[in-house]
Amino acid sequence: MSARLTYSSAAATDKLKAAPMVYIAGEEMTHYCMKLIMEKWITPNVDTSKWEYYDLSCKSRDDTEDKVLHAAVEAGSRIGAIFKEPTITPSAVQKEKFGLKKTWGSPNGAMRRGWNGITISRDTIHIKGMELGFKRPVLFERQAVGGEYGAGYKMVGKGRAATFFFPEKGGVQVVDERNVEDTETAVVTYSNPLDNVADLAHIFYKRCYENDCTPYVVTKKTVFKWQEGFWVKMKMVFDEHYKEQFLAKGLLERCGGELQHLISDAATMQIIRWTDGGFGMAAHNYDGDMLTDQVAQVHRSPGFITSNLTGKRADGVLIKEFEASHGTVADMWEAHLRGEETSLNPLGMVEALIGAMQHAARLEDGADKDEIITFTTKIRLIIHNMMVSGKGTRDLCGPSGLTTEAFVDEVARRLVSGEIESEIEVGSEGVTPPEIESDDETDEDFVMKLFSQFDTDGNGSIDFKEFTSALKKMKVAPKKLEFER
Repeated sequence: MSARLTYSSAAATDKLKAAPMVYIAGEEMTHYCMKLIMEKWITPNVDTSKWEYYDLSCKSRDDTEDKVLHAAVEAGSRIGAIFKEPTITPSAVQKEKFGLKKTWGSPNGAMRRGWNGITISRDTIHIKGMELGFKRPVLFERQAVGGEYGAGYKMVGKGRAATFFFPEKGGVQVVDERNVEDTETAVVTYSNPLDNVADLAHIFYKRCYENDCTPYVVTKKTVFKWQEGFWVKMKMVFDEHYKEQFLAKGLLERCGGELQHLISDAATMQIIRWTDGGFGMAAHNYDGDMLTDQVAQVHRSPGFITSNLTGKRADGVLIKEFEASHGTVADMWEAHLRGEETSLNPLGMVEALIGAMQHAARLEDGADKDEIITFTTKIRLIIHNMMVSGKGTRDLCGPSGLTTEAFVDEVARRLVSGEIESEIEVGSEGVTPPEIESDDETDEDFVMKLFSQFDTDGNGSIDFKEFTSALKKMKVAPKKLEFER
């Protein structure tokens, strides 16, 4: 489908043979970086002749009238293992900028529907010897379909709006009807499937159990009554299949020995407070999207969060798609085009590529399965050790960090040399990444006035009592929460 992807995949006797996999290319900075990684890490060591490549850049989708997207979805269903680079869903501005025929829809939505999406798993990535946000794993299951993302709407004036349901067997049911009293109103309709919640629950609880994480189910069911069914199904699966195992392992001690429900408002606060990690959350599509963005910020950046879609074929075989949780990094791409140095941290994308290659190897169960898993694990170890030893990208190591190209080259060199051990002991006290400098326009005079107001004894510092008082006055003090069961 694309002449833009030209990675050499000719078979060679000294190369590992990769299992069938779908490789979906995107664009801008992340595509440029992955092109370097493919050329310098993968192609010299791995025969990828069984891979199928699909170019989902805006231009390719436009040129093919989106047939390339449909072909990629079909291939993913057939093969079951997919790696995806970040892509662009073009806005009206980008339509003009790229000279597109139309603003093509989100490819992610088409994939989730086409692969009968169950859940999007977003987890924290941890590097031994480096302090990030959470000390232990945080796991998240976001329902892959339903909610606002597939909503239909109409801008209307004053009148009456009604929503009807027509069952397959005939008849009609009124879902909702109401008066519309404003001169301009958005009337919105959407649905939220529940058939896949049991599958989501099994995936979630198994992963929590394997990673020693306490599970929580998050909804806003106290207000959005239609969300009650999600909680009921999640609890039913847990109580029937997993409760005794979690109790025996001591994973319910922090929540009273029962699976706990968290209101989404409370979940936002707990994510900030529970920096020790060791918990998992499962939520609807929209809540999961928002809350995992918050997890990413606590854990330093989206570059340290995975994003893996799990779907199911009609024959019951699971489809898994792996991607980074961040976008195409457009601002860095613009800097690259201007000839400026860049320093892109590729960890999220590399973890996705590793996950896809390993999943593909296990699906095929071919002769080189173990060697592929060993090789990809070696890439991960090299990257982690480089980051811990101060040879990472500049988001971690400050101005002395490596450029995009230098980082890729150094990993390639170590793959050849076999060098894995870092210059400092992995698992020691570790390296704290430097804080990223902010370019915001903070009103420091106003900050000083606030400080003086809360420094009640005027000693030039704020103690715990003064800090607590300040939080209360600003109405941001965390409160003790009663879990709703």
